[in-house]
Formats: sequence, structure tokens, C-alpha cells
Amino acid sequence: TMLNDVIEVRVLDHYRVFLRFDDGKAGEIDLAPLLAPFEGVFAPLRDEAYFRQVHVNADIGTVAWPNGADLCPDVLRHSLTGEPLPSAKNAVQPAK
Repeated sequence: TMLNDVIEVRVLDHYRVFLRFDDGKAGEIDLAPLLAPFEGVFAPLRDEAYFRQVHVNADIGTVAWPNGADLCPDVLRHSLTGEPLPSAKNAVQPAK
């Protein structure tokens, strides 16, 4: 499975964003279900002004916030398109 990077993010209302991937897939998704219950590194995102500081981190190919919080691009793509998540057998394994 080919992994696709997020190349654009635009904040809409509440916790909704517009995302574009490097293969052209694009659309709006509600990030609230992915961020809930807004604990740990995601706690500051409860504040919508802080949430609006989301940006694309090109180094990791996904959305991120100033405190280092980020979301897996595979999960974002699945939420946007409904495409299956890559299987564990296709995932990169850590070096031994």
C-alpha cells in the first residue's frame, strides 16, 4: 500500500478541516472524533484558537500543532475516503 502525505490543511468551523493529499484526494473531515477525549498532548486542542494553529508538517507528511501533537496520515485518509487502513503486514517494522 502506498502511503500518501497530507500537503494542505485549512481550518473550517469547529474541529472540521479541509485536507488534500499528494495524490489529489481532498475533502472535509471532522477531527473531533479522532482527538477526543482531548487528553495528553491533545488537551490544548480543546481551545479552538489553539486548534486553528494546525499546519502541515512536511517532514512527517501530516497535520501537526505547535506542541508537537500530530495525527497519523493513514488514519486521516481513512476518515476522509473510507479506504481501508494499511494492514499490519505492510507496516514498516523496526530495525533489530
